[in-house]
Amino acid sequence: MATKPTHEQAQLHLQVFEQRREPRLRQARDWFFKNYFANTMEEAMKIGPMGTEEGTNVMMVFGYWEQTCALLNYGLLHEDLFFETTGEFFGVWERVKSHIEQGRQMWNSKSFLSHLEKAAQRFEAWNETRNPGNIATMRKMMSEMEKQRKEQAKAA
Repeated sequence: MATKPTHEQAQLHLQVFEQRREPRLRQARDWFFKNYFANTMEEAMKIGPMGTEEGTNVMMVFGYWEQTCALLNYGLLHEDLFFETTGEFFGVWERVKSHIEQGRQMWNSKSFLSHLEKAAQRFEAWNETRNPGNIATMRKMMSEMEKQRKEQAKAA
């Protein structure tokens, strides 16, 4: 986007950010990034089964970022401002992209997390033009986090 954010976009951006600070959502986000390492829907359902605290955490994170990315995709949030100030949504997408099609089939919803997916794809292209190699570095770091988590689980 070549334009500056409007006052309304900036206000909405701040409201969206303020929601991230809500204690229960913050707890869910912290849990998600420490624990959600799945490559299939079967693994995902073991990590966060429906009706459990863990399942609630997963759905809170999914719901927050899907809604936020919908605002972005509809042009209500300024794309450059959003991409410059948050990357967490991309981390969520990286955690689910391997099994999102299985999830869409399971829930019979072609649009499940589609706003998150669309925003993540644009972010990747946007970021590669501004920070070449950054996405690859993030993926490597996320892979290392997953390895560490698996090693900790084996040791326990």
